[in-house]
Parts: sequence; structure tokens; C-alpha cells
Amino acid sequence: MEGRDKITILHGAKNEYVNLSPAALVNMAIIRGEGMLTNTGALRVETGKYTGRSPHDKFIVKSPKTEQVIDWSANKPFSEEQFTQLYNRMMGYIQNRDIFVFNGYAGADREQCVAVRFINEFAWQNLFVHQLFIRPEKTDTNFAADFTLICLPEFKAIAQVDGTNSEAFIILNMEKRIVLIGGTHYGGEMKKSIFTLMNFLLPARGVMPMHCSANVGEEGDVALFFGLSGTGKTTLSADHKRGLIGDDEHGWSDSGIFNFEGGCYAKCIRLQAETEPQIWEAIKFGAVLENVVVDNHCMVNYDCDSITENTRVAYPIDHISNAVSPSLAGHPKTVIFLTADAFGVLPPIAKLTKEQAMYHFLSGYTSKVAGTERGITEPEATFSACFGAPFLPLSPLTYAKLLGEKLEQHDTNVFLINTGWSGGPHGVGKRIKLSYTRAMVSAALEGQLNSVAYEMDPVFNVFVPQSCPGVDARLLNPRNTWDDKTAYDLMARRLAGLFAQNINRFAAQIPPEILAAGPEA
Repeated sequence: MEGRDKITILHGAKNEYVNLSPAALVNMAIIRGEGMLTNTGALRVETGKYTGRSPHDKFIVKSPKTEQVIDWSANKPFSEEQFTQLYNRMMGYIQNRDIFVFNGYAGADREQCVAVRFINEFAWQNLFVHQLFIRPEKTDTNFAADFTLICLPEFKAIAQVDGTNSEAFIILNMEKRIVLIGGTHYGGEMKKSIFTLMNFLLPARGVMPMHCSANVGEEGDVALFFGLSGTGKTTLSADHKRGLIGDDEHGWSDSGIFNFEGGCYAKCIRLQAETEPQIWEAIKFGAVLENVVVDNHCMVNYDCDSITENTRVAYPIDHISNAVSPSLAGHPKTVIFLTADAFGVLPPIAKLTKEQAMYHFLSGYTSKVAGTERGITEPEATFSACFGAPFLPLSPLTYAKLLGEKLEQHDTNVFLINTGWSGGPHGVGKRIKLSYTRAMVSAALEGQLNSVAYEMDPVFNVFVPQSCPGVDARLLNPRNTWDDKTAYDLMARRLAGLFAQNINRFAAQIPPEILAAGPEA
């Protein structure tokens, strides 16, 4: 299937390059001036104005199939007429231009997978999806797309004409099974559009789609790591002692866990070989570096954020030496919710009941810190339902219900781990050492916390272990790490109030025992 081929959805393209190898795509990207090879062997590109996702520019087409099922309180509608008009304009744009096509899959479980045809105007973006999604076998000659994603970054929408919010747009049409992306070069828009599709399709099958990383031990003990960007999903799931199933998106079916993707998309700002050796070693030929600063000699500088804090690398999962192939395993023994609490008041580790787990899953808490975005001068709480609200086309309650059922059915342990600050808020306290966090994760996964004494946190209403191997016991109670205990109490109550304020939007729809499982505001 490699080389030039014709596809049925587009007409008039100059050349259509289908399923090119990574080497061919790297070569074409360089020839076309799209990027450069770095000293690591990875292809480095810049994404211009958009160095991250643009959530205000994402829409779902409102049609008879979606009108009654999409959660329109959290998703922007787009009309069928506007979609057709924009699609036709994009087809006009592509006339006599080169396009790159990758036919791949989302979902390592072939019983649940979705076949996706990706159409790109840039070779580097086609390399991006080739490495991030599941590549077809050489014997797979009868590919039939379930969905088609068309990404034309140089095509800019006219908001007044096209009904978009700006020049950039990400529009999902579930009825026609087409995704349109334009006006933005950021590769992550393609990745997260497919995740949104999976979040739409799988719940009806009784499969839970999840924004989490996953790994498995030698005894088949599977662990899931939920968390928003920057909380440690990729870092903590990359463990040389355990097989990596995937770093970001998974499904939980009656058969077990399966990765949606065939690659990883890791943040690499301030990346160090000593602390994250697996990611460091994965950045080699075939990987794509987005917005990483390089010097005149093509040497990468992971410490520099002059372009963006959100520097990224995409690489195939087999760049990780202990990756599981195929990327699936049994039911999880342990689930870990990750949060980076910049207020410095959450315990570094706590064990959750099923009700507490559903509460914190619906909350999806982490925090932003001063300096990461304009206008943020002190810690700011961020709540993202199910640890992935921007990618949920259905009500968060749909996914929470599935989680509760799965946890109960498989008697899964759930822990809340704070990878944020201790001893004070950001700017006063210190970030919890990665070595301590890794020790807590290991203790949770290896059952070392099953027989220790626990104490209920009086504010956050979670069970805190009184000891943990490899961790200073004083650190386990966050109040003990603050010099000013009164300041801690005030800050803890403040964060508890923010939790209560956020969960109120679900108050009329969830059982009282789940509401009661949250912090004491």
C-alpha cells in the first residue's frame, strides 16, 4: 500500500502519497522545508501561532443522530449546512496540491477498534499520525475507513462566512463520519479529535473510554493513571519494571484494557535523561519534536521555553523498550488519580472508596500555577470532569457511571496521588520529589499499603496512610509540612470550598453518598 495511490474522498489533488514509511515522510518533510533533523535523529517542526489545542474552536455538527445525545452544555454545535459549505471550500483548496494519507486504527482491541483515514497537506503531520496511531499489518490490504480526518493547516476559515470562531477550526461530524481541521498546525488536534470520537462511540458498547496511561507488571497486574496535562501520566507510567500499555488514552471493555493509540505524545520541557530515561531514549529517528528550541547546530535544548512551555514529542510506542505488544492487558488491579495541587494542601497519597473515587473522577482536579498563563498570579484550581472534559461529547455522568460499575465488578483499588506542592503553596512550598512520588506509586501497585494504618483527613475526607516505604512519614500529612498551621487550615478550607462549588453542577443527578464523599467545605 506504500507509495502513490488514489482514494475516493478527494478529487483533483496533484499527488496522493498513501502510507509512506517514516523514513520517506521524514525525507519529504525536510525537502519541503517543513522541519529539520536534530542531533537526536528526531524531526523538529514548529507549529506557529498555535502551540497547543484551541478548545474554543472545536465544534460538533448537530444532526438527527447527535441532537439528543451530545452534551451541548459543554460542546459547541455546528450546523450541517455550514459543515457542507466548509468541506466544499476545503476540497477546492486541495486542488492541484500534494496530500499525504495514512490508513490506521484507533484501538488495539480489534473487537473495538475504529479504522481512520488521515489526510494531511504536510508530510510531518502524516508522520505524526503514522507514529501515534495503530499501523496496519502488511497483510491488511482491505482497509475500509470508518472515519476520515482531513487536516489542512494552511486553509484558514473566514469566521463570518464559515460560522467558526476564528481562522482555526476542529469540526466533528458524527453523522458523515468526517473530521475537519484547519487553520492550526498543532498536531495534538488530530490526536484529541480521534479521542473525542472514541468517547462518543464506545459507551454505547459498554466500553469505558479513559484519559489515562496504563502499564502492567510481571504478574499481569494492570495499573491506570488518570490525570490532566502536567500531572505525571506519561512520566509515572514509564517504569522499566513494568510493561507500558500506553501513555494517554485507553478503553476498558469486558475483556480488559486496550490502548487507543500506537504511540506516545509526551511533554518534553526540561526533560532529563536521569529522571525520565525511557522518554529520553525514545526521542530518535522517526520521532517528531514540536516547538522544541534548537541551536544553529541542530542541538536540542529541552530547558528553553522561548517558543512555548508546551513542547512535545511524538514517537511510536515501540521506541519504549518494554512496551506491550499488542497494547492490551487484563482488568486493572489499581487505579491512580493524579493531581498537581499548587495550593500545597492535598495529601501526597490517599486511598479512596468507590464513592470517593467517583467524586474525584467527576471533579478531575488539578491546578495551574503562576507564570504558566497570562493573568495567573497565584495558584488557580482547574476542574475537568473525568480528567478530560474537553474531549467528552456525552455527559460526564455517563463515564462516571461506567467507572463505578467497572471498579465494583473487578474490586479495583483506587488511590489519589498529589504530584504538586508540599509545605506551602507554589512560590512558598516545594514540589514533591519525583523519587517520593515513584515510591508511593510502587507501594500502591505492589500492595504495600494494604496493611498499613490509615487516618481520615478531616478536610478532604480521604484515607491517608500513616506510613509508606521509601517516603518520610512527616510528608504524608500535608499540615505537618507547613510552618504556619493556621495558613494551612485556611488554604485547605478554601480548596475544599472550590471542590464543593464545582460538584454542585452534578448535585441533582448523582446519589447523595457520592456527594457526601467529597471534601468538607
